[in-house]
Amino acid sequence: MTGAQIVLECLKKEGVSVIFGYPGATIAPFYDALVCDGSIRHVLVRQEQNAGHAASGYSRASGEVGVCCTTSGPGATNLITGLATAYMDSIPMVALTGQVRSDLLGRDVFQEADITGACEPFTKHSYLATDTQELPTIIKEAFHIASTGRPGPVLIDLPQDTLEREFEGEFVYPDSVDIIGYKPRTKGHTLQIKRAVEAIAQAKCPVICAGGGVVSAQSRRELLRFAEKLDIPVVSTLMGVGMMPTEHPLYMGMLGTHGIYSANYAIHHADLVILCGARVGDRAMSKPDQIAGKAQIIHIDIDPAEIGKNMKADIPIVGDIKNVLKNITEKSEELKHTEWVTDLQQRKAEHTPVFTSIPGQVDPRNFMRTLSEMVSKRSKAILVADVGENQIWSANNFAFRGGRFLTSGGLGTMGYSLGAAIGAKLAKPARQVFAVCGDGSFQMMMCELATAKQHDIPVKVVIMENNRLGMVRELQDKLYGGRYSGVMLDGSPDFVKLAQAYGIPAEAISEDADVESAIDRMISSERPYVLVCKVAAEIPSRQED
Repeated sequence: MTGAQIVLECLKKEGVSVIFGYPGATIAPFYDALVCDGSIRHVLVRQEQNAGHAASGYSRASGEVGVCCTTSGPGATNLITGLATAYMDSIPMVALTGQVRSDLLGRDVFQEADITGACEPFTKHSYLATDTQELPTIIKEAFHIASTGRPGPVLIDLPQDTLEREFEGEFVYPDSVDIIGYKPRTKGHTLQIKRAVEAIAQAKCPVICAGGGVVSAQSRRELLRFAEKLDIPVVSTLMGVGMMPTEHPLYMGMLGTHGIYSANYAIHHADLVILCGARVGDRAMSKPDQIAGKAQIIHIDIDPAEIGKNMKADIPIVGDIKNVLKNITEKSEELKHTEWVTDLQQRKAEHTPVFTSIPGQVDPRNFMRTLSEMVSKRSKAILVADVGENQIWSANNFAFRGGRFLTSGGLGTMGYSLGAAIGAKLAKPARQVFAVCGDGSFQMMMCELATAKQHDIPVKVVIMENNRLGMVRELQDKLYGGRYSGVMLDGSPDFVKLAQAYGIPAEAISEDADVESAIDRMISSERPYVLVCKVAAEIPSRQED
């Protein structure tokens, strides 16, 4: 067996069924092994960055490790943004990159790039696999590292001769991994859990802040049971949206700069804040010291480096959120915070805005509300929001009733949505999957319409078209006196004609009255579909009340 065949056999042992990638000379031996074996599906993307986004979407929808592969040089460097996006949002991925022959390393030959060095800040770990005999161990370790502890992407750089060389002896895939110095703690410290139980019992106005770590730990049920038994309101960061049903009486919405009133009120008036897998970034809490100055903080995270980094923690608990929440719930008596919860519910109701229709435009906030109502009757939809105004409209107005919300929260990568939606749809073919984007972000990845078409992946693309980079325009309005620079998207194509050129059905709407019928046509289609919504430039991303 060649090294390429060994890599393929290792992936099969890990249960990999689909790989997103783009071939080239140095990775060609692996592609030859792929086609000769035929048991793993390969999805050809149109740009390597989107291979990373597709693997990310697949991983987030399936709960498994996503896999992508590229060739050396520009193929690998194009992948960096996809890796950095996954790293910032703690998504388990394994990336295979081709590399020039081992004897040519460091000589700046054609399409050589030090990708392990370049990706060091954006990967959980990386390997330069120069020994064919070590491939089974490397791949076993890579999947283990990617999926345990705080998840993240792992890079395996494969020189061409490593893939071409014969593997000596019998192929045996390791059953287990024992990496010195890598022993993630999954169970919270008993004393700290006891302190947390006592603090929760004494609190009058507690709040749970759910972040992306709740998603990574696949602990939606544990969070719900924890909140319900102890009667504690829940707010979420952008990455935690969808972990509590949007219409649950204990859910107060997304907090932060672009969050809603009730969520921000709750976090600012709490006497106990329970941070669950949240790094407390600046968009979630611009002044965390003010919160910590008034409330006691319990911080639960599997990554000890995140605890206390942005906000002091009175009770730090390092461990897997699923285990820790279950443990605290079991050790706690049932509680009631009726006055506190009722107050927040009333404030949420009072500050929920009603948007009136304006002739000649689609209100994107009403659109998202209508979309959520219509798809919830058919499936647990997966909504993939891009970055920009569309991201905030989606997070604040789409009601999640068991579906999933995927977006680029940490890095804020424009062009994320379509690739990630393709990956998510392959992971969950029975669910409706929507990519919601602006006309700016769509033009960063519109080539992936060809991927959806070629591989018959019926993702639904919603484009909020306002002919500008809306979030940057808002920033220039607020901080730069309305002096707009580099934000107009004049010269953009007719997106309906563009989609039709790919052989994908598409339509455009410019009235709220047309929204429901257009959505019905889109979700009824068994093919990829593009729906363009003409929205006004003046509609803000922030939820107005």
